[in-house]
Amino acid sequence: MKVFITGINGFIGSWITARILNTTSWEVVGIDIRQNNLEDPKNNLLGHERLTFKCADMTQEWDWMDQQIQEADVVLPLAAIANPALYVKDPLRVFHLDFEVNLEIVKRCVAHKTRIVFPSTSEVYGMCGDAAFDEEFSNLTLGPTQKSRWIYSCSKQMLDRVIHAYGEHQGLPYTLFRPFNFMGPRLDDVHAVQEGSSRAISQFIGNAIYGRPIHLVGGGAQRRAFVYIEDALDALMLILENKNNVADQQIFNIGNPDNDHSIKEIAGMILNTVKAFPADVQKADQCELTVSDPAHYFGESYQDVDRRVPSIKRAEDILGWRPKTTLQEALDKTVAYYLA
Repeated sequence: MKVFITGINGFIGSWITARILNTTSWEVVGIDIRQNNLEDPKNNLLGHERLTFKCADMTQEWDWMDQQIQEADVVLPLAAIANPALYVKDPLRVFHLDFEVNLEIVKRCVAHKTRIVFPSTSEVYGMCGDAAFDEEFSNLTLGPTQKSRWIYSCSKQMLDRVIHAYGEHQGLPYTLFRPFNFMGPRLDDVHAVQEGSSRAISQFIGNAIYGRPIHLVGGGAQRRAFVYIEDALDALMLILENKNNVADQQIFNIGNPDNDHSIKEIAGMILNTVKAFPADVQKADQCELTVSDPAHYFGESYQDVDRRVPSIKRAEDILGWRPKTTLQEALDKTVAYYLA
């Protein structure tokens, strides 16, 4: 099988590429504007005989992209901006890449009748009031237009609907998967993150390492369910393999409802995890938890979600998948990657 991946150097892209190359005989073709994760010294993938990598801006390589889509068995378009700070600071850039560019990829998959495994997002559920978000029955509830934080969610949701319509009316083979807070090594560069520019786990680890204050935006009562990347890959590999076509025309939440914690709890767990390492490689004892106003931290057009927990019943029943890694185990592995 040949898998074509855009955004192959990203967090999910680099991890799924390693899993494919290390555990299957599949061929991988990928494109990204960077290659640092692919050449990570702990798992250097560049030069692998079954990996073809193009370091380029994919929006300038449509002829090459079209050829790869035509030749692939499955397309995994992972290139996207998935950073809440940028939803507020640069919403049009988010819309262009996350919707317009990926819509073109979808259309070319339709033209070539190539299967697409599309990364939706847990953000499509928005401010849904359900205790656990269900792929078939939960309402997708977004905030007002002036809150540009929702442009990412809205872009992804529209693509979900477009892909579904192409599948229903033109026979596009597809699977949608919705990541719920994937985490692990290489999520971001914790040694280079700037305040307010990174995802919570990376921001907190970086701040703990360097003794900077950890900002609990809105007080930190918001709850999130994090899933370790290796568990998430188990599900994604089952989707890609698609035995007996069980994943065709399906939507799957990929998350760990057992890892449901408040942001404040997570910050405390990260501090304790970092403190377990020698003092000469971290300054966590100097780190304080402070409460920050969301409008001041992210901007007036930011809006938060109180709780985001997935129902994973469909993934359990159809794929036979369930995550195994606790949040503490995931934090231990992630912090060790950066400090060991």
